Amino acid sequence: MSQTVPSAAFVPPAAGAAQRPSLLALLVMLSGTFMVVLDFFIVNVAIPSIQHDLHASTGALQLVVVGYGLANAAMLITGGRLGDIHGRRRLFVVGVGLFTLASAACGMAPNAAVLVAARIAQGVAGALLQPQVLAMLGLLYSGPERAKAFAAYGLTLGLGAASGQLIGGLLVHADLAGLGWRSCFLINVPIGALALALSGRVLPPMQGQSANRLDLPGMALVAVALTAAVFPLVQGRDEGWPLWSLVCLAASVPLLASFWHYQRSLSARGGQPLVAPALLAQRPFVLGLLVTLMFYASNASFYFVLALYLQQGLGLSPLNSGLVFTALAAGFFATSMASPWFARRLGRHAIFAGALVLAAGHATLYGMVGRLSAENLALMLPVLLVQGCGLGMVMAPLVSTVLAGLPPQHAGVASGVLATVQQVGNALGVALIGILFYGAVGQEAGLAAAARAFGASLLYLFALSLGVAALYRHFSRSALPEEQS
Repeated sequence: MSQTVPSAAFVPPAAGAAQRPSLLALLVMLSGTFMVVLDFFIVNVAIPSIQHDLHASTGALQLVVVGYGLANAAMLITGGRLGDIHGRRRLFVVGVGLFTLASAACGMAPNAAVLVAARIAQGVAGALLQPQVLAMLGLLYSGPERAKAFAAYGLTLGLGAASGQLIGGLLVHADLAGLGWRSCFLINVPIGALALALSGRVLPPMQGQSANRLDLPGMALVAVALTAAVFPLVQGRDEGWPLWSLVCLAASVPLLASFWHYQRSLSARGGQPLVAPALLAQRPFVLGLLVTLMFYASNASFYFVLALYLQQGLGLSPLNSGLVFTALAAGFFATSMASPWFARRLGRHAIFAGALVLAAGHATLYGMVGRLSAENLALMLPVLLVQGCGLGMVMAPLVSTVLAGLPPQHAGVASGVLATVQQVGNALGVALIGILFYGAVGQEAGLAAAARAFGASLLYLFALSLGVAALYRHFSRSALPEEQS
């Protein structure tokens, strides 16, 4: 393995290093990421309106959410590989175009079946563009500029997640042109159209390795394996963990093992596997993936139970609940913007410190839950600000740290693998904390039951944040041995 450089994601070709992208180019790339992340969260507040307008069944509503995330997670590695073969700018443009069209189809859906199909198409399109953004950032920037670019990427991820509920609540409440929930999807159309118009002008051409071929059997195996792993996690809890969900989860293990065996066999025969075995032979990268899995499991879980507590426990409307999330977003924004400063002052300990700040915030909020009500909710806001700060300290530099030092030929696939781990972490985290939260609520209703469940969830999140800190400490000693603290 090449020498690890903490501030780098990939080692770009010398020619690429001379092409410093403009600020507009960075904004175009990040606009794609923002749309994809936003659409994971914005739909939650629109679900009641969708059910009313389209007369959708509970199963159809679940598929509106599940179909998007599942299609995205199952296709991310393939999206990264396609970028390696056909060129990253080309795949980014294709992904943005398809995502924009799918968003328009969602916004104009006449019934639930069309909406579900369009959401699946959104997920696939997002999987085409997401890995290209990570790969382009790693290849187009170097040195301090790369650290800033990845900090901006982390900021985009966090703000898309934290602001999704607020933006959705505002759009549904405003009911622009009588569109109601449809505006939650149609908002992507002008953003996507502008990104498409600018991409050819501001993004430098990045040629793919056209002589390579796509590993179709590997693509099918990983898609089926991830579907078997993710689908029951997001659907099984709502249906009481039926037999099919347990069978799928059990089958995902041999399916993933078969995928990995096939990849190694294909590589040994001189073929071109979807994921090069040499990539996962990089021990620091694998440890970084585990840190990412644990962090994103805790991140998605926190958003999930906080929204449940605010709406079901404290009785807030979706809009008011979204406004509470702004405290979280403000803390996240502050520390994400200060990420280069934290990197200079704390070095490799910045992510470790952020995980401890997040754990402290969870512990503090746990101590307050029993005394909170809709009338004194303002007491919660400073703690959410601290928790947002912890999230920003971890998320902003995590991507560049995990991808540090990988050679450029692995750029697209490594980005796809990392993005896949993020989405699996989201699904796993929500599934596990859902079991905990709803188990603590039981058959009761009201503030007391919600507070008890939220408190139990915060204890779990506290332990998970400490786990992130401990695992990252192990990762940093392995991957960044030469960085000075």
